[in-house]
Amino acid sequence: MSSSNGKVHSKTCNGGNANKPFKIFVGYDSREDIAYQVCRNSILKRSSIPVEIIPIIQSDLRKSGLYWRVRGQVESTEFSFTRFLTPYLANYEGWAVFVDCDFLYLSDVKELKDMADDRYAIMCVHHDYTPKESTKMDGAVQTVYPRKNWSSMVLYNCGHPKNRVLTPEVVNTQTGAFLHRFQWLEDDDIGSIPFVWNFLEGHNKALENDSTTFPKAIHYTRGGPWFEAWKNCEFADLWVNEMLEYTKEAKKNIDE
Repeated sequence: MSSSNGKVHSKTCNGGNANKPFKIFVGYDSREDIAYQVCRNSILKRSSIPVEIIPIIQSDLRKSGLYWRVRGQVESTEFSFTRFLTPYLANYEGWAVFVDCDFLYLSDVKELKDMADDRYAIMCVHHDYTPKESTKMDGAVQTVYPRKNWSSMVLYNCGHPKNRVLTPEVVNTQTGAFLHRFQWLEDDDIGSIPFVWNFLEGHNKALENDSTTFPKAIHYTRGGPWFEAWKNCEFADLWVNEMLEYTKEAKKNIDE
């Protein structure tokens, strides 16, 4: 199933379990279709619970009148701001994840869902990250700001009253600082998730004798192997193996 048509990718477990699927919204960029496909595949393959994977495609949101913001010079992806529509797109109900497309999941997202704590409006990894590079991906400008990468993977309590602030109007008009630093919330509203669920390639370190540091989801935040400049990045082999598996399965499905 192609992502470019905006269709949802679902997996139902336990013989059609009636439980509502766990919604995972993935930021989609037309330059990184393969990254989206591999991210989706890595989630579906390892999930033991029903999940619904929904690409956030800017062109579709523009057509439906939900997004009209003019793209700024420092927006490195098509989902720099559309990500904040997650609670709205989930009808302000239940818990949902937003994640950038440049992630590779190595663990079951059930573990992530089980961390959801209704005391919080959102939960994320509280990174202290200052990139050394001036560019990333395919030459996009690398920017530095407080709480950088916090918004790249967020567990949203979509039904929390404070997240009703995130209307299309607010997402289209508020500043980058307001949105990416979660300024509609108090600090106490922001729960913490272990860094291994947003393991920054080139920044975080896995310690050989400490399994608590082994990545559960790798974030190729500087750029992944689908970009020529980053084909030899750390954990490139894991992503390439997943990509080869995905393309083999996709070809098999087409042939059938």
